[in-house]
Formats: sequence, structure tokens, C-alpha cells
Amino acid sequence: MNLALWIAAGLLAAVALTGGVTKTFVPREKLAAAHGGGWTGEVGTAFVKTLGILELLAAAGLVLTAALDIAPVLVPVTAVCWILLMVGAMITHGRRGESAFVVLNLAYLALAAFIAWGRFGPESFTG
Repeated sequence: MNLALWIAAGLLAAVALTGGVTKTFVPREKLAAAHGGGWTGEVGTAFVKTLGILELLAAAGLVLTAALDIAPVLVPVTAVCWILLMVGAMITHGRRGESAFVVLNLAYLALAAFIAWGRFGPESFTG
């Protein structure tokens, strides 16, 4: 179970890192032209950059806090925050009729829920 949780956290951290780097460093106009990125054309640049920075922090919170043994309780806390982020993403893509992205965000949400459940519960770092 511990290995499965580390793998799940690593996968989700890779997703968060990719999204975070993209939203933080790629111009909003270029993101808006990309498949699934149309929503970025409807919001401000600061909002997109803020989401990018939050995703970068999530990537660190999902893996580094436990790997470096610096507040490993942040792993499940970060996973819960990711769940909330994915709910927002699902609503946004749903409103735009982008059902494939809703399903993808649901998969990310499920992965985060597994991490939160496992790290708050049977495989917590406090035991």
C-alpha cells in the first residue's frame, strides 16, 4: 500500500509540475490557443499564473515534504487541496462542454482522494 501511495503521489506530482510550469511560464495567449486551454482566454493573466504557482507548490507538497521528512502531513493536505482544484477544473471544463477534460480531471481527483485517504489513514507518516 505504501508503494502504491508513493507511485500515485509521484504521478500526481508530475501532472501538477507539468501544469504548473505551463501555466506559470507559457504566455496566456498561447495557452488559450491550445486544446483544452480556451478557458485561459476568459480569465486574467494573474489568475492563470496564480494557478500555475499553486500547482508547482502542489507538486512539492505531494512528494518533497515526505521524501525530505519535512512536515509529511502536508502530503494528504495537499491531496485534499488538489481535490478542490479538480472540482473547479471540472466545473470550468463542464461549462465549456469539454467532457474529455472533465473525465481527465475526475481521474486526477480520484488519484488525489486515494492519496488523501491512504496518508490520513492506514499509511500515514505519523505511525
